[in-house]
Amino acid sequence: MAVDSIKGSLREKGVRLTRQRQILLELIDQTGLHLDAERLFQLAKEKDPKLNRVTVYRTLKMLKAGGMVDELDLMHHEGDQHYYETRLKQEHAHVICLRCGKVEEFFGEPLQRLRKQIESHFGFQILLARTEVGGYCAHCQSLRALELDRARQHGLPDAPLASGAPAGPGAAHRPRAKRTSA
Repeated sequence: MAVDSIKGSLREKGVRLTRQRQILLELIDQTGLHLDAERLFQLAKEKDPKLNRVTVYRTLKMLKAGGMVDELDLMHHEGDQHYYETRLKQEHAHVICLRCGKVEEFFGEPLQRLRKQIESHFGFQILLARTEVGGYCAHCQSLRALELDRARQHGLPDAPLASGAPAGPGAAHRPRAKRTSA
């Protein structure tokens, strides 16, 4: 759901679209990041120094309740934090690297087929589907292979693939790399 659709929905419900709410909506929709509430607050404060945390949390609660934004946990890679994105018209899966925290979005026919299979098999009408896939990106797989080689050279046993590596300074606001593939 694009920002314009959200604005229209808010007007229909009689909710005033204040300047601060508009800033928050645009940040969620246009930054290309999966933002948590704290990072959203920090970015919004740069645009409006008078904005406070309470406004951020109340606005997120209102947008969630209205079905205009989705709250994501992204495999709880960063603990119990939640991230927000505007509800898109096309379903997609979040593919999360458990090592570095990189998040990509997968759009494709396999998701639609899975939905149809579930509906057919269980006689279930799906209203909402969220798919998260955890694993290791190509870069982290390469790093892990180097780590294993070094460990073998030093006579250390192979360790299991760990997800405890530091996620880096940008992990709280992971980039959304949009990909369409089937």
